[in-house]
Amino acid sequence: MEQDSSLRERLIDVGVDLVMTEGTASLGLREIARRAGVSHGAPRRHFPTHHALLSAIARRGFADLAARFTSALAGAATPREQLTALGRIYVGYALEHPGMFELMFRHDLLDSERHGGPPGPGQPRLRESTLPLFELLVGLVARCRAEGEDAPPAAVTAAALWANLHGVAQLWGWGSLPLVHGHHEPARLDLLVTAALDAHLGPVAR
Repeated sequence: MEQDSSLRERLIDVGVDLVMTEGTASLGLREIARRAGVSHGAPRRHFPTHHALLSAIARRGFADLAARFTSALAGAATPREQLTALGRIYVGYALEHPGMFELMFRHDLLDSERHGGPPGPGQPRLRESTLPLFELLVGLVARCRAEGEDAPPAAVTAAALWANLHGVAQLWGWGSLPLVHGHHEPARLDLLVTAALDAHLGPVAR
């Protein structure tokens, strides 16, 4: 059993290394097995489908992102400061690890009924890594609002803010935002994160 667990973790480790260095296109089952030093059929003992293995790799990304969020929250005093820190971490992670970032949010492919159902006995679905991070965002958005404020539900505002930050990350990574702004400096990214928060929550009172 210990050897099986070790092989399972090695397959995930190899997949994480591949997606970090070569992107999602490199994540073929045969290539992961080859680099792990096992037969191409060996991963099936731990992952019933290719997509189940990809989901396990993506969960590593969510664990990394969650740890970064935890660290950022510890250094911010108010909910608005915490949201700003999370926004910067989120966009920064996307630019630092574009392959993993792309994989993490492909819920249309990973752990879906269309692609082989659950990830395997005793293994969590990818949604169990994603939803707590979104719930954290919803909670912070709710705390940023004045009591009785006339606004959409916090979950709606949080989803719109998430989409905004995700768009900033993608468009910056693809070179579109640096092109229209004429800037590539990280400080410009911080301004875009602040603008996204202001657009969905209102500017901070001075």
